[in-house]
Amino acid sequence: MHPTPLELVAAVLFAIALAHTFAAKQIEHLSHRFPRHAGVFHLLGEVEVVFGFWAVVLVLVMALMAGGGEALRYAETRNYTEPLFVFVIMAIAGSRPVLQAVFGVVNLLARGLPLPRPLAVLWLGLAAVPLAGSLITEPAAMTIAALLLAPVIFRPEVPEPAKYLAIGTLFVNVSIGGTLTAYAAPPVLMVAGAWQWDSGYVFGMIGWKALIAVLVNATVATVLLRRRVGAGSEAAPQREPVPFALMLVHLALLAGVVLLAHHPVAFLGLFLLFLGVAQAYERHQDRLLLKEALLVAFFLAGLVVLGGLQRWWLQPLVASLSPVALFFGATALTAITDNAALTYLGAQIPGLADATKVLLVSGAVAGGGLTVIANAPNPAGAALLKRGFEDETVGAGGLFLGALGPTVVAVLAFLLL
Repeated sequence: MHPTPLELVAAVLFAIALAHTFAAKQIEHLSHRFPRHAGVFHLLGEVEVVFGFWAVVLVLVMALMAGGGEALRYAETRNYTEPLFVFVIMAIAGSRPVLQAVFGVVNLLARGLPLPRPLAVLWLGLAAVPLAGSLITEPAAMTIAALLLAPVIFRPEVPEPAKYLAIGTLFVNVSIGGTLTAYAAPPVLMVAGAWQWDSGYVFGMIGWKALIAVLVNATVATVLLRRRVGAGSEAAPQREPVPFALMLVHLALLAGVVLLAHHPVAFLGLFLLFLGVAQAYERHQDRLLLKEALLVAFFLAGLVVLGGLQRWWLQPLVASLSPVALFFGATALTAITDNAALTYLGAQIPGLADATKVLLVSGAVAGGGLTVIANAPNPAGAALLKRGFEDETVGAGGLFLGALGPTVVAVLAFLLL
């Protein structure tokens, strides 16, 4: 490895950003100790701000080291399709017409399960919705699941460990639940074209194992959390019913965005149409999740900018591992870098055996719930659920411990089945 000075600086800033992510909850506490500067500490304690903030620092440092033109060229040549897509999908999937349609289906399914309604809703939110991410994409599944589960388990009176178990299970299940097809999970999508993987191959090699792990994780979490679910929890609050035609329009726009996920000009056009429809029928809308979606997009864009200069150490590390070591290495590395970036770098390594490719992707998705940065949809879930946690911050340590058990289940499923 022969990194340039700029690459070394980028690696240091990436490490600082990672440490900042783990320290976000402690920084948020400082806003109470020093109320005069509470605004600054509150801003720096927002997990969604971290990588965007340090990406700005990187671009400024690059301007000083290599010139303003080079810094702008680097920033403008990054691919921001994924941050833009997550922004759009969060806003549309979180709209009242879409949620009312989904919650109606969940309530219908809940009646058919041999469980009390609140427990059935919890299980469906941790199992069925993450698996549906294989069709509607993982960011959409994360948004819907988070909004579905928020009133069920992420309530102030629920102990913090229980909420961390729930969010950890959700993050892991969304990460592995999108592997039933070749287009819904970002880590799979990054390699599907290069390795000629279609949905049938992905399901046969990875998806069916993920399906079993999702069901096990959701069932275990539901059993452990059964005493924490409120007796009056419902899958949707009582509101004025949304006209069926308007519901269909929103679902059609959501489907269009999913189908055009790799064409930002097209799906942004659909998003503008969505905003127009939402404004025209404002009485059938709740507050759109624009602020939350923008923060998540800022986070992911920062990860794109910072991650673009990490290849010099990450790709040789991945290439040097044996197949089984690569699986565990991918699981561990995913905790400190986006799993899609990890599999993308793996796809650049020539001569990988088919079994090694499967192990790389399996390890990357297995570790996708350990941290907020491990999987692209995680910041969306954290942004939507953080109000249920102390200081309205999802702590990195609590999330890691909450996701550890479900991650072990996923690892065992991928290695032993």
